Amino acid sequence: MIKVLIVDDSHTTMEYLKYLLDSDDEIMIVGIAENGEEAVELSKRKRPDVILMDINMPRMDGFEATRIIMENNPVPIIIMSATHDVKDTVIVFRAMEAGAVTLLNKPWGIDRPDYERDSEELLQNVKLMSEVKVIRRCKFMREAARKPRPKPPAVKPVAMPGEINVIAIGASAGGPPVLQEILLKIPKNFPVPILIVQHISSGFIDGLTKWLGQGTDCAIHVAAHGEILLPGHVYFAPDDYHMGVDGSGRVVLSRAKTENNSRPSISFLFRSMADVYGATAAGVLLTGMGKDGADGLKLMKNKGAVTIAQDKESSLVHGMAGEAIKLDAAVYELPSESIADALIDLVNKKISTKGMNHGK
Repeated sequence: MIKVLIVDDSHTTMEYLKYLLDSDDEIMIVGIAENGEEAVELSKRKRPDVILMDINMPRMDGFEATRIIMENNPVPIIIMSATHDVKDTVIVFRAMEAGAVTLLNKPWGIDRPDYERDSEELLQNVKLMSEVKVIRRCKFMREAARKPRPKPPAVKPVAMPGEINVIAIGASAGGPPVLQEILLKIPKNFPVPILIVQHISSGFIDGLTKWLGQGTDCAIHVAAHGEILLPGHVYFAPDDYHMGVDGSGRVVLSRAKTENNSRPSISFLFRSMADVYGATAAGVLLTGMGKDGADGLKLMKNKGAVTIAQDKESSLVHGMAGEAIKLDAAVYELPSESIADALIDLVNKKISTKGMNHGK
């Protein structure tokens, strides 16, 4: 049985979560807390496998509770939020920085049109995240994550690279902290644009871009249809739109059917990169559940692009990247801390655009 602790000061939300979780025979509710202080205490006594954590609560909010739990009794924490206000969602992502594993919209009643989808997503995440091995997060680790790290050993070149004109990145569960790790290292004068599809609950993309923009030199924003791609800019796919590019270097947004149960789809972005940029693109597939992006990364590699998959050891969930590796879609398989340096070296023509699964 998967033991779950519910933390929420809304009795309506709490009752709905109880109803939903009780409907699954694999899940058992071991405690209910109405604020962060109670959550910290119950996490020590009940030893849950997963915590569903609200953010805005009296006495102690979800960010502070997450920080304390991850420093003392680490547990996979799923942040549940109903607010999409940018100021509030920045706090949500601070909780992910403190160690929360993923973010979901608070579920609503059975009369809502997205009831079945949201309910299935929540139950799937509870089961998947219960298997995630989290580590103790201390103040030293958080501060160290923000400081420049010694550059890892360079990826061994096998030939002089060609020109890289664009970078595409895909991520899902566990992606925001890895994207933060990558973008913090990208210099202001980075000579190519970066396009990113991050699977995330609807309404949180603006908060994500604002959070990622703190302390980075890049211009980070949600992409607009027809926008011209500029060097040193980072473009995120908006909610419920696929993102690609056209031959003139402009953003293309599409409401075409979902791919791999996702819109935006990473595969859609990678396929567009392969079609328009071919060998002058680089593709990166990060942590996340499912297989979205794996076939697109393979297509990019077949067109001569540089392709990178995050390795298993540094991935929260080695689903998408693992599928890409199985397809032989990755030229390089790298830990999260090496990806930014590899991209910088690529655009500076210091490492090869051809090779086989280097970095292991």
